[in-house]
Formats: sequence, C-alpha cells, structure tokens
Amino acid sequence: MIILKDSIGKKKNKMEFNELDQRMRQFEKNDDRIVLPEMHIIARIDGRGFTRLTKQVCQFDAPFDEKFRNLMIETVKHLMTACGFNIQYGYTESDEISLLFHRDDKAFGHKARKLLSVLAGEASAAFSASIGVPAAFDCRLCEFPNVQLVTDYFRWRQEDAHRNALNSHCYWLLRKQGKNKNQATEMVAGKTIAQKNELLFQNGINFNDLPAWQKRGVGLYWRKVQKTGYNPVKQTEETTLRNALFVEYELPIGEKYSDFIQNEILSPQTEK
Repeated sequence: MIILKDSIGKKKNKMEFNELDQRMRQFEKNDDRIVLPEMHIIARIDGRGFTRLTKQVCQFDAPFDEKFRNLMIETVKHLMTACGFNIQYGYTESDEISLLFHRDDKAFGHKARKLLSVLAGEASAAFSASIGVPAAFDCRLCEFPNVQLVTDYFRWRQEDAHRNALNSHCYWLLRKQGKNKNQATEMVAGKTIAQKNELLFQNGINFNDLPAWQKRGVGLYWRKVQKTGYNPVKQTEETTLRNALFVEYELPIGEKYSDFIQNEILSPQTEK
C-alpha cells in the first residue's frame, strides 16, 4: 500500500509539473514570430554604449582606429563562420554590422526571437573575448520582399557610413583645435557638405584621399577560390574549388555598389 501511495504521488506531481510547464510556456512564447517564407533577411547589430567603450575604457584613436576596425571584422567573421547561420554578406562600419542571410538558411526555423538573441549574444561574446573587456550588442531584423530593397538597404548603410565619416573627421578636428563637445557638435551641424570638406581641406585633410574603409565601410562575402591539396588515395595533387571568406576594404560607391550587391552577392546565390 505504501508503494502504491508513493507511485500515485509521483504520478500526480509529474502531472502537476507538465500542466505547470505547459501553462508557463504560453507566456514565454507569447511573442514568438516566424519570419515569412521567401523574405530576404538582414540583421543589423549595433554596439551598445560603444562611445564610452572606445573613448574612455579602451581609448582608441579618433575618429578611426584600425585596431577597432579589425575587431569588428573579426566579429563579423565569427558570425559568418561559427554560429550555425548561412550568411551571404557581412557589412561593417563604425560599431555596426549588417548580415544578409542566404535564402536557403533555415536556422532556428527563422524564429525572430531566436535570431535576435543568438546574434546579439554571439556578437557580444566574440567582441568581448577579442578586446578583453565586456562589450554588448543589440540586434534588429529587416525583412525585404525583393532584391531591390536589399540593394537599397546596403546603399543606405553605406551612405550613412560616408556621412558619419565626414562628420567625425570634422568633429575631431575641431576638438583637437580646442573646441568642447557642444561647440564642435554645433559647428559641424551648422555646415553644409561642401563646407565640411573645405574645413578639412584648409587643415590639411583631403576627405577624398582618406582610406575607403573609413568612408564606405568593409564588406565580407564568399567567393570561389582554387585550393590545391594532396589526395592520399590517388597519391596525386588535386585542385578543387572551395568557398573562402573574402574581406573587401575598398567597396565601390553609388551605382557601382548597387551592381556589386546584385551581381556579386545576390546573383548567383553562393552556397557555403
């Protein structure tokens, strides 16, 4: 009788847990949303509190520092190669990363909350491990129904990079000339693009001659390369085509960048 009583008690407890588990998961899954089929997915990942991180904690050179650029590139590489996603194109400028998913990617069944949390977490972990101090990223998803909007998105981000680069060079020039934060910000905001270029030129900086990665960002994409290896079975050297991740520091601009996105990235769809 005692054994029977214990058995019934355990069965009841198990039923109570299953019931409780099912009830609680309704709240957990309340915001579950799956990206619609046939959509082009782009994830934009941004550094959180990176002004303080780059200027106070780590004290990178302003307005641009190759060491910081390289940390961002390594973070993009991690996201494209080590996280289980099929990412077709990665783009980074400043503390921002944009990732274009391959149309064949099926990771996490395209549950939005999983894509957002995993990408933000992986980016934060990879960057923090590289830099040696805690750093955090957030993430948002853009879902586009056609390739023209995908192209427009990357044109938009590159134009933003160009605008930010011009403003940053002007701002830090004024800061080095003794202006405080507010003064430098107001002076930059009150100038036209031509006036900003002239300000830099009069102080020995030709904006057009600055490195392309500062003005246009950096792109990472897959392309076929020939690899030569030894076949131990046939005991001969063989050449095969394999996908390799390529880093482009001199992206084209304007319509040429649109052509690059459509011809090199979107067509044909490169399999990893």
